Amino acid sequence: MANYTKVVAADILPELNSLPTDTILPFRDLLLGLFVIVIWALNIIVIKVGVAELPPLLMTTLRFMLVAVLLVPFYPVTRAQLPFLLLLSVTFGSLHFALLFIGLGQAEAGTGALLVQMGTPFATLLAVFFLKEKLGFKRLIGLLLSFAGVIVLAGGPTLPSPLPLSILLMSAFGWAVSQLLIKRGPPIAPLALAGWVALFAVPQVGLGSWLLEYNHLNAIQQASWLGWGAVIYTAVMSSIVAYGIWYTLLRRHPVNRVVPMTLLVPVLAVGLGALLMDDSLGIHKLIGGGLVVAGIALIVIKFRRRPA
Repeated sequence: MANYTKVVAADILPELNSLPTDTILPFRDLLLGLFVIVIWALNIIVIKVGVAELPPLLMTTLRFMLVAVLLVPFYPVTRAQLPFLLLLSVTFGSLHFALLFIGLGQAEAGTGALLVQMGTPFATLLAVFFLKEKLGFKRLIGLLLSFAGVIVLAGGPTLPSPLPLSILLMSAFGWAVSQLLIKRGPPIAPLALAGWVALFAVPQVGLGSWLLEYNHLNAIQQASWLGWGAVIYTAVMSSIVAYGIWYTLLRRHPVNRVVPMTLLVPVLAVGLGALLMDDSLGIHKLIGGGLVVAGIALIVIKFRRRPA
């Protein structure tokens, strides 16, 4: 989820890029930003808890239903925007979120959080090939470091088979394609986009759950408060509360002062996975994760010289 803000912030709110970058975040806004980061990092753990009780596609469907109910009535869109939102529901709703939930059911939380961050390098490559954006030396080094980190992660014991790796990387790729579409699509308020994408994704993911999963009613009846709490958390806290706070911060401060905080999400998720889920902290995860985070930092952080 945090990945979404790295590209969208600069596209939906382009005027933010013209603000001065030497402003220090007030302590209150810094705390709000860190609160959002904690929400998104915990979201990885919460999804792991949820898919242990509910089939992943069923849980994704329930999440989308709740997001749509809470947002769509309050964020109307025009009829001309509906085809774009329908297309985005395939790439962002079904491809990204559905595969994210499936992949996290088979991989450790920290490893999953690191692999999903590869959406940023994928989006950078897509922008270079399809939007003819210049790569630059700094971002090239960032790409190389990120993919080197994935290679190191793939060689570690936290991914016992190529399947979770492939699923999570496809989820990251779905996120990247979505960012390419958002760059070229009509401007839509972030919460409106989240609500309508969720609405259009419900039948898609629901059909996938009906075809590929079973015992839906039994799973719903036997789910504990942890399973239902996971559905509510991913919908309300991660999508609505965190989004609302984050875009409030983006309206107040330069993008380059706010967005780099998202680099803390995978780091915190790895730590929470080890603390709460007994995930391993082997050398492969530490080195590979460090390379991924360092590479993404080079991609998303803009270094500018101070004027004399």
